[in-house]
Amino acid sequence: MSAQYPSIAGLCRELGINRTQYNRYLSGESFPRPDVLHRICEFFGKDARILLEPVDTIPDGNSELLNHPAIRDFMGKNSTNVPEKDVPSGLYRFSRRSFVDDSMGVLGMLLVFREDGYTFLRGYEAKEAMEQQGLPTSGPAREFRGIFLLQEEGVANIAARRGSITCSYQFLSRYPSMDGHFLEGYSARSVRETMRSRRIERTVYEHLGDNRETIRHTAQNQGLLSFDKLPKFHQRLLRLDEPFR
Repeated sequence: MSAQYPSIAGLCRELGINRTQYNRYLSGESFPRPDVLHRICEFFGKDARILLEPVDTIPDGNSELLNHPAIRDFMGKNSTNVPEKDVPSGLYRFSRRSFVDDSMGVLGMLLVFREDGYTFLRGYEAKEAMEQQGLPTSGPAREFRGIFLLQEEGVANIAARRGSITCSYQFLSRYPSMDGHFLEGYSARSVRETMRSRRIERTVYEHLGDNRETIRHTAQNQGLLSFDKLPKFHQRLLRLDEPFR
C-alpha cells in the first residue's frame, strides 16, 4: 500500500507516525498500538484484519450477505453481479394488477442502487393497498427493500417490508423497445391463498432516467388506479385482458 505514495516521509507526516517506527511496522520488527493500527487502516481504507488474520480467511465484500459456504455456489458473487446494462441504476416506475382488487392496477416508483457489489431496490407500497388490508400506512410501514440476482434469462429480485412482514419475488427480463429501458415479468407474494386476493401478477418496470416530467407525474399519481390510468405501454405489456399463466 505504501508503494502507491511517492514519499514515505510525506506519508508518515499524513499519518502522524514517526518514520523510523513506520519502517519497523513494515519490516515486522514492531506492531502498531490499536489506536495507531486504526489510524493506518482508516487512512488506507482497509480492514484491520489483513494484519491480524490470514488473508484467505477474511470475507470479501460479497461474503457478508449471500456468500456463506452453504449457498456460495448457488447465490454467491456470480449471482449478485448484475450488470448496469441489464438493470440501470436510478428511478423506475412499475405497474401490475392489484393483488387485493383485480379490477384495479398499481402504479409505483422505486429506486435501484448499487453498493458493495450488490444491486438493491427501495420503494413504498401504495397507501390505498395497505388500507385495504387493514395495515398501517406510515412511511416506515410501507417501505420495502430488496436485492437483485442475475438469472439465465433475466434478473430476479427478492424484496420485503421492514422486519420481513411480507416478502415478494419478481422475475424480469428486458423488453426490446426504442422508447426506453423496460423490464417485464411477474411478481409473486408470500401470503396464504384466499378467495379475495391474488398471489401472482404480471409486472412491468420502466427506467425513468433523468425524465423529470415523468418522475414528477408518477410521484403525484402513483397508487391504486383504474387500468386506463396506467401508462399506455405498461397496459400493453401487462396484457390485462388475459389471465396470467
